[in-house]
Amino acid sequence: MIKYHIGFVLVVIIGLSSCNNNNNGNTGTQDIGIDTLKEIVQPIVNKRFGVITNNYTIAENTIQKNEFFSNILQNNGISYARVLEAIDVGKEIFDVKYMHQGNKYYTFNRNDSTNKTDYIIYHLNKTNYIKFDFIDSIEVSEHQLPIRIDINIAEGEINSSLWISFKNAGFDPMLSMELSDIYAWTIDFYGLQKGDRFKVVYQKRYIDSTYIGLGKVLSCQFIHSGHDYKAYIFTQDSLEDYFDEEGGSLRRTFLKAPLKFSRISSRFSHSRMHPILKIRRPHHGVDYAAPTGTPVHTIGDGKITYIGRKGGYGKYVKIKHNGTYTSGYAHLSRYGKGMKVGDFVKQGITIGYVGTTGRSTGPHLDFRVYKDGTPIDPLKMKSPPAVPIKDSLRTNFNLIIKYYDNIMK
Repeated sequence: MIKYHIGFVLVVIIGLSSCNNNNNGNTGTQDIGIDTLKEIVQPIVNKRFGVITNNYTIAENTIQKNEFFSNILQNNGISYARVLEAIDVGKEIFDVKYMHQGNKYYTFNRNDSTNKTDYIIYHLNKTNYIKFDFIDSIEVSEHQLPIRIDINIAEGEINSSLWISFKNAGFDPMLSMELSDIYAWTIDFYGLQKGDRFKVVYQKRYIDSTYIGLGKVLSCQFIHSGHDYKAYIFTQDSLEDYFDEEGGSLRRTFLKAPLKFSRISSRFSHSRMHPILKIRRPHHGVDYAAPTGTPVHTIGDGKITYIGRKGGYGKYVKIKHNGTYTSGYAHLSRYGKGMKVGDFVKQGITIGYVGTTGRSTGPHLDFRVYKDGTPIDPLKMKSPPAVPIKDSLRTNFNLIIKYYDNIMK
């Protein structure tokens, strides 16, 4: 348990005045002396969680196993009747049954003979907290800690995977996930090459001096296989999206791949040696080797037309995206929660998890795409861009480009 004590400072204010002394009638000789000396005891006003802390001792605690809200309050001298009242008053804001082991809470006890607990603060997460006020009638409220946002630049060269390259360079590796989302429609991150480069302007979020995670990526540049891919965040029709320097949206009708950071174990082929049957037969899909349980995402909006076991495919999901394209996901270990035939799913939604059901030698996803009913190579599929920057917003967008290009020089 950590305790904080708040004290006082002594401020000494010295007033200086000038006085004219006439010696033998002479004028112009001026002495400066101390006219006033005052001592003022002035408290520093400190606040935590919106509470002036000068008259409190604050104790930091952690929820222990089998520790309950009622135990915490009663251990701090709050009567059982007040405990019940606090639970009732706060039930619309926070159900105390869901206090989690390991989460922090703080008690504010008066610095007097009563040692009365006036406040209890419970951390919901890094940024939000619940305040229980016991001074008079009980009040319960939810608040957010003030968050500081810093702008940072990350740049480097790819030497292995995107994740490892970011981590080895000392950047938050979650930034690699942000890039993979931004460029999901334009760069195949399974085909990265040594020497590919990146530069990212992004936000880092802090509470006081504690880093709590990434904010938004504001602009980025990725050089892959000699091609320069730029992206800028911009709001159009009340929606934030990423656009290239020409104003084209980086979002496409389909994602480049249905899962992240695995490897391709088998490609689209009209004649492949089947690893189990030991005969040559077409393999009209792409196999992504990944650990069992890896989330599988739909590559685009669409309707589920099949979900269930399907022969050698094992657990299988098929999605019709429009009148032209359909995609299939095979060998799943399980399906996304609540998924059923007829459901409309949005792009990027988890529809299942990698497994090894059906005829399979190990955990992987067999991913297939059909155009007008005919299988096509998913790795060669081209997808039309989404809505570009409107002409009426082009001037503002060009200013954004100029601003971030200057930062990324």
